Amino acid sequence: MTSEEFTRIGKRLFSEHLVGGNFGNMSIRDEEESFLITRSGSYLDEPGDLIRVPLFGDVPSEASSEWRVHRSVYQQTRHRAIVHAHPPYAVAASLVLDEITPLDSEGKMFCPTIPIAVGEPGSRELADDVADCLALTGLCIARGHGTFATGKTLEEAYLYTSLAEHACRVLSLVPTFR
Repeated sequence: MTSEEFTRIGKRLFSEHLVGGNFGNMSIRDEEESFLITRSGSYLDEPGDLIRVPLFGDVPSEASSEWRVHRSVYQQTRHRAIVHAHPPYAVAASLVLDEITPLDSEGKMFCPTIPIAVGEPGSRELADDVADCLALTGLCIARGHGTFATGKTLEEAYLYTSLAEHACRVLSLVPTFR
């Protein structure tokens, strides 16, 4: 996995307004007992040097502030890639619902229920809850914070991120048409 793949997915996230500023992060598990994650404060469309974080042991200070979530997911699941984004409709839905039940056909097909995780950003509580959710599915939303989507590749994790935002946008429009 090269930084070019991180840049390509980061540009897609920006173009779809799934992240803004220097919010969000991405990682991919490598063949060693570690993973590569974006640097704290980096822009996902220009992530720069990636930081190697061990599955156990000390974490480099430059690693994204959500390294605990990424580490917990990799320790507890078989997922190979994670995209954490801040899609506005998904974040809004997580503030008023305890889980998301998509109404659109793609949402129903690929993720019939999107769980909501709880905990402060960067906290052990959030890391544990997100890892528990992602042990059962490929996507969850941290209440008021953003999506954590997984896959075999960053591309697949990005698709789940986009799917969550689309499903939540559709949900927000439904009452308008009644």
